[in-house]
Amino acid sequence: MRYGLIAGNGRFPLLALESATRLGHQVTVLAIEEEASREVEARAERCYWLSLGDLGRLIDILKQEGITEVVMCGQVKHGKIFSNIRPDWRLLKLLTMLPSKNTDGLIGGVVRILEDEGIHLRDSTTFLKPMLASPGPMTRRKPGKEEQTDIDYGRRVANALSGFDVGQSVAICERACVALEAMEGTDAMLRRAAGLVSGRRLTLVKAARRREHLLFDVPVVGLETIPVMRETGTTALAIEAGRTLMLDRERMIEAANEADIAIVGLT
Repeated sequence: MRYGLIAGNGRFPLLALESATRLGHQVTVLAIEEEASREVEARAERCYWLSLGDLGRLIDILKQEGITEVVMCGQVKHGKIFSNIRPDWRLLKLLTMLPSKNTDGLIGGVVRILEDEGIHLRDSTTFLKPMLASPGPMTRRKPGKEEQTDIDYGRRVANALSGFDVGQSVAICERACVALEAMEGTDAMLRRAAGLVSGRRLTLVKAARRREHLLFDVPVVGLETIPVMRETGTTALAIEAGRTLMLDRERMIEAANEADIAIVGLT
């Protein structure tokens, strides 16, 4: 099968590319200049570099390559989407028609334009299904009673927020929402929360947007999450089973066990 892979930042695009190659797919990478690692070019069969605003060029390349199936892998920082874009005429036209200029509206509009051109966006986890979080406790330690209470409360808060174009994570302390993730990302949110609770325990809850699909903006956690949790006194992590990618899953769980952090997949 022939795919196009739109690469944002982080290891997600690299892992997806490696997995797709192992599965025998031909992959052309369309790397976002402001975000993607230069490693994708070394590992790709073919690679094109585009700016965030190059919607017309993206479509032209896909048609030139004869590609009709595309996946988006990797994050594009929310702040960059609106501060760094120099839109071409196709993207400028889309921006003028959006009722709300948030990330979901912008990417959703791009998806519709691609579909109109006969280009179909597929699930971002297409090549990485084994890396999705599993249901139930994944670490040796299960969440304690107080942590579980915070998880239950945090899940309600995160689900309520998921319809808005804000981050996917909330920090909870003693059944109170201390911080909501905005454009700064999860790590910065946890550090902000830790500064507000004066050494008390935090619980981190991450929820996927309330969509039926995982075409873009898939929640991702990884090994680097654990040191930040340890630093900020965050003792439990709750993520949605089947809808959250765990990068370096085994090493992440091992590091969590060493730090006495509980990780649980929510169903």
